[in-house]
Amino acid sequence: MIATALLGLTVGLILALTGAGGGVLAVPLLVLGAGMSMVEAGPVALVAVGIGAAGNAVLGLRDGIVRYRAALLIAGSGILLAPLGLWTAQRVGKHWLAVLFALVLLHVARNSWRRGAGRQSAAIRQPACRRDPATGRLRWTSRCARLLSASGGLAGLLSGLLGVGGGFVVVPALLRATDLPMASVVATSLAVVAMVSLSGVAAGIASGALAWQLALPFCAGTLAGMLAGRILGGRLSEASIHKAFAALAALTAAAMLAGALLHT
Repeated sequence: MIATALLGLTVGLILALTGAGGGVLAVPLLVLGAGMSMVEAGPVALVAVGIGAAGNAVLGLRDGIVRYRAALLIAGSGILLAPLGLWTAQRVGKHWLAVLFALVLLHVARNSWRRGAGRQSAAIRQPACRRDPATGRLRWTSRCARLLSASGGLAGLLSGLLGVGGGFVVVPALLRATDLPMASVVATSLAVVAMVSLSGVAAGIASGALAWQLALPFCAGTLAGMLAGRILGGRLSEASIHKAFAALAALTAAAMLAGALLHT
């Protein structure tokens, strides 16, 4: 139980320091550190990530930076596909799941390293979802709705399949499809992650796949880690945080790939 809480503490620190995409390490840490299977770790990770994201989303709503219409559209698409992801995860071999997760981690690591190195591509000049200069609200078009719905569907599918909140999908999608500032993108993404994660948790409970005896200490550790991370965040440069996260994600992916290959 103490080991699980410490793993949660690590995840909470990562979430607080890196934002919505940090929860992608919750499942591999549970697999590598607690000896859980991918199917067992997924719902436990979603509980912790969902609670952490919800807390931060509430703060974003208070500050008026969550685009709740966009969040509801993206999350609605994700909630529809999350059960399909969970159903698929229970029927795919655990080694294939580990390989898929490792590939996702490598993609996240690459993007995080590029962000830390200042090599992110410039923002799109003509995004599909633009703000009205008079009201500050997004102007909704059919293309805007399609792009955001597709990102939500992918986030929901991965949420059920791999036990991730989907922030690493939603944040880039919002950056490409909208002209929102970064603070609003992250806050909106966290609202989506909270809703999609909690739907995945509900699906896990319904299927009997959620181990509460591990979820509770893991969640407690995650919340403590997020509080500590908020204090540390102001003392570390954004570039160093992104590069450190990229290195940790790449190492975790390598460990997962090695484990999958050794047990095939």
